[in-house]
Amino acid sequence: MTASKGQVVTIRYTLHVEEELVDQGELDYLHGHRNIVEGLEEALEGKATGERVVIAVSPEKGYGLYDPEGVQVVERDAFPADAELAEGAMFYAEDPQGNPMPFTVLNLDGKDVTIDFNHALAGETLNFDVTLTAVRPATPEELEHGHAHGVHGHNH
Repeated sequence: MTASKGQVVTIRYTLHVEEELVDQGELDYLHGHRNIVEGLEEALEGKATGERVVIAVSPEKGYGLYDPEGVQVVERDAFPADAELAEGAMFYAEDPQGNPMPFTVLNLDGKDVTIDFNHALAGETLNFDVTLTAVRPATPEELEHGHAHGVHGHNH
């Protein structure tokens, strides 16, 4: 069985940006449903359990190019009164369709709060070292939900 649309794929991975280790671990994902960055999913297509893939994913197929327009200044009162604002804090806004839009607080200056809607890895080349450790057919429920649930069911 290979990584293809509708299969749950388990990978063991490391992610480096330049020489810095950014993330590592094991992950179950539903292949073909945009659960992982596009460039990595494309590289894993057709691979079987035990295969290793080492790939540099460009920003365009990773977390996108850095968009300076993603940085905005909003007033402090745009946040709930009890929000603990600090540089580096992450919050969520909603787009017009109600989808969550994560953002990071960059700076606090009196009533002004500078926020950034860019992903922390936007504009970066992602260097993955991945080994496929399992591939299985997705359950009907996983296909309906669009993501893998794992051995203990789903947590949403």
